Amino acid sequence: MFTALLRRLAALCRKEFLAVLKDPASRAILIAPALVQSLLFGYAATYDLSHVPYVVLDASRSAASTELLAKLDGGGIFQRVASVETPQQIRQAIDTQQALLAIQLPPDFERRLYAGDAAPLQLILDGRNSNTAGSAAGYVGAVVASFSQQWRSAHGGSAPPLQVEARTWYNPNLETRWNLMPSLMAALSMLQTLLLTALSVAREREQGTFDQLLVTPLTPAEIMVGKALPPMLIGLTQSSLILLVALFWFQVPLAGSLLLIYAGLALFTLACVGIGLSISAVSANMQQAMLYTFVLIMPLMLLSGLTTPVRNMPPALQMATLANPLRFAIDLVQRVYLEGVGFSVVWPDLLPMVALAAVTLPLAAWLFRHRLV
Repeated sequence: MFTALLRRLAALCRKEFLAVLKDPASRAILIAPALVQSLLFGYAATYDLSHVPYVVLDASRSAASTELLAKLDGGGIFQRVASVETPQQIRQAIDTQQALLAIQLPPDFERRLYAGDAAPLQLILDGRNSNTAGSAAGYVGAVVASFSQQWRSAHGGSAPPLQVEARTWYNPNLETRWNLMPSLMAALSMLQTLLLTALSVAREREQGTFDQLLVTPLTPAEIMVGKALPPMLIGLTQSSLILLVALFWFQVPLAGSLLLIYAGLALFTLACVGIGLSISAVSANMQQAMLYTFVLIMPLMLLSGLTTPVRNMPPALQMATLANPLRFAIDLVQRVYLEGVGFSVVWPDLLPMVALAAVTLPLAAWLFRHRLV
């Protein structure tokens, strides 16, 4: 009896495996996402800092300051992108994300070291990504401690000769929620928008109402617009809920224009709708639509800069992020929300989202018409 049970279970398992594996598309879906996502996690989702661009304002221009900066440059992690002359140039480098941090040395830096006094070193950090800023500050602290030890060994003295004065812009306390909550306004709304849009036409096909929809007076373009608007409104409503939580529960201060944030989110949601409708057009049923959506969501999240900076990714993945609307939406929302910048600063984020919407929506319309033929 037990043997017969095992034979029946084996036959049933064989049937299920054949149902899954006989279709080439199903075999590809089982293997390809695991390989792609494991590579993405290995390269993109890393908290190791391998490239920290910085600028320096060296008012001392002495042998001691040159030696300290040489230790930073020689470590292989810090890359000096500019030597600036004024604090305004520091602000410009950090605002434009040319530099992650800035180091400012006073004119009497070397004199204080020789006098045995604590020599101040000002470290200015970009706090829009708190994890990266904290790690970078730790690396700088380690280099400064090494320099201090070498200086004491060479010139005597017991007190640490360097005193690091750190300032963090746009996130003074390096609170993770300050950069995470604005980013979630785009990221979470993308999840909802993609899923709802991808399921819209696939649901009609699976329930058998798609043919009934086609005999209505509505044109295919009108059907597509009708399928797109509700997910857009739902996505923007979800962004509004996250905004209220960030403002009133977590008390993350809003520095910029709400109108500009919503304009950017509307363009971003439009691009997501184009992607979702394309998925829905090529899906035969809801199961396929959900599977395609979840396979796509993970790379979009990993390549967006939500958790790890884009600048730390390999060059090939940095190029891939240019086709990801979430990357530009997160950058826009963070800069407007935390920095208070205007249209003149964030328009480079708006243009790619317009371009992606201009590509994905016609593609969805073509696929939609193609499936009607």
